[in-house]
Amino acid sequence: MGVRTRTRAENRKEAKKTVAFARLNNCPTSPRKMRLIADLIRGQRVELALHILKNNAKQPSERIRKLVLSAIANWQAKNEGKRIEDSDLYIKEIFVDGGRQLKRLQTAPQGRAHRIRKRSNHVTVLLDSRNKPEVEEVSEKENKE
Repeated sequence: MGVRTRTRAENRKEAKKTVAFARLNNCPTSPRKMRLIADLIRGQRVELALHILKNNAKQPSERIRKLVLSAIANWQAKNEGKRIEDSDLYIKEIFVDGGRQLKRLQTAPQGRAHRIRKRSNHVTVLLDSRNKPEVEEVSEKENKE
């Protein structure tokens, strides 16, 4: 591994330590149906997103709700001692990618067969805080001492 590749990999690894995320892999729902729910909560505050998901009648909303709760728990693990209410968490990114497809055959009239594709998806949720912690600037005088 070259020096540039190693430094870029280390920078990506450090950036991931500050981001709270959760992934759901191989969820047996079509990506199109899952994206309808994901579009409802993208950019919303976490409390409002959980409320939307709880009161939505569609089946994928319960899975996304559990995923958002998992992302909140991951944020709490990375930010011990901070309160969720004070940090004003929101859903920074949520995206749905296609997963594997199970291909099946269904019998059809006159000895034919129709192909059925049972789709699955991968969902990723990234949380961020709108209230960024202020970084204390160290003056040059303190650096010299």
